[in-house]
Amino acid sequence: MPNSNAKLHSNHRGGREASRRELVSRSLQSAQHCLENQDFGTAYAHYLLVLNLAPELKTTVKETFQFTLFKWAEELDSLARIQDLFNCYEQALELYPNDEVICNSMGEHLFRMGFRDEAAGYFHKAVKLNPDFADARENFYRVANWLVERWHFIMLNDAKRNLTYLRAIEIAVHSGSKSVLDIGTGTGILSMFAKKAGASFVYGCELSKTMYELARDVVAANNMEREIKLLHLKSLDIEIPKHIPERVSLVVTETVDAGLFGEGIVESLIHAWEHLLLQPK
Repeated sequence: MPNSNAKLHSNHRGGREASRRELVSRSLQSAQHCLENQDFGTAYAHYLLVLNLAPELKTTVKETFQFTLFKWAEELDSLARIQDLFNCYEQALELYPNDEVICNSMGEHLFRMGFRDEAAGYFHKAVKLNPDFADARENFYRVANWLVERWHFIMLNDAKRNLTYLRAIEIAVHSGSKSVLDIGTGTGILSMFAKKAGASFVYGCELSKTMYELARDVVAANNMEREIKLLHLKSLDIEIPKHIPERVSLVVTETVDAGLFGEGIVESLIHAWEHLLLQPK
């Protein structure tokens, strides 16, 4: 009797496997037929079914799936079905999370719609996945030109200013401030100054996705990625101990510029500092 049950279960599994293979085969045929008729939406749906039923076919159908996705995305874009377009890319990236071509294409759509910071994140990821991907590199540099304000370059080349900041941070750290928060870290230069000065714990927060990614690259290039914790957050959104373990003893920032008269930045900074800075005894 046990042998009969085992055989029955084996036959059942074999039947399900045969049904799966048949459904996959028919879906592939239907997808191809839809492509021939330029019915990209239905073809895309068939490929989703195939890839969910037979993930072992991911490599085999990858290029055709990409082509179908991009054509369907163009149609959705022309119809202003923006949410459907993003949903398709999210589905595609769940199936191919490390596909630089899909990341780059997603970034292009975001950039055209005006979501430049988000687009930069996808372009940056594509370049990270494949540094030789020329289209992604060009797209990232293009969007970076929109997002990285010109004063960043002037500031970074201001030797007198940088030396003044370095000396001020060194004095503060040597006077006992061993935990530092850099608000609006930008390229991460002030965070690196704090670490080089001897701070035990350094945190940098940056709202811009582009600048956050840039700071990560700069910090890593200086071999400090394990010593400086970067947060893609507004300073007002930092929570203790969720993001940093405790209040810091020193806050550094260079976010105060001409924008403070119209943006209420002073009040925001004071609120953030009071929340995150150790109170003097």
